[in-house]
Amino acid sequence: MQSEAKTVEEYLSELDEGRREAIAAVRAVILENLPAGYEETMQHGMIAYIVPSSVVAETYNGQPLVYIALASQKRHMSLYLTGVYGDEATAEWFRERYLATGKRMDMGKSCVRFTKLENLPLDLVSEVVAMTPMADFIGHAGVHEGSRTRRRKARAKAG
Repeated sequence: MQSEAKTVEEYLSELDEGRREAIAAVRAVILENLPAGYEETMQHGMIAYIVPSSVVAETYNGQPLVYIALASQKRHMSLYLTGVYGDEATAEWFRERYLATGKRMDMGKSCVRFTKLENLPLDLVSEVVAMTPMADFIGHAGVHEGSRTRRRKARAKAG
């Protein structure tokens, strides 16, 4: 389920009360711990925390780099942590820390899914949100952009 909301407030108003409260609580943790420079916006029908195009104008897909995204899906809520998923050592650290909380972890390839707010360890979320300054994220994302560009060129040349 993808929202057509243009603003975060509009997005939140579309949610039922329980989902709105949970998403708003996670959003508050994100905003409280978000390193300087990232901007909150709507992107791909989700609340997204991005590197503004005024900082990085050219990306591999023409869209701003997404650091974190938050969404209410049909059967669950999702927290997309690209800083975690882009680095295997960080992903392993995150999994270990999550499991140590005793909370049920439902982690996919690109997101942490949760059905109730109490299933999400907000202390860990706050730590993960705060851990990557924008300059570090841009540097890491640049590696991905370069590798995608190289793969695209290699496929075009081969094909």
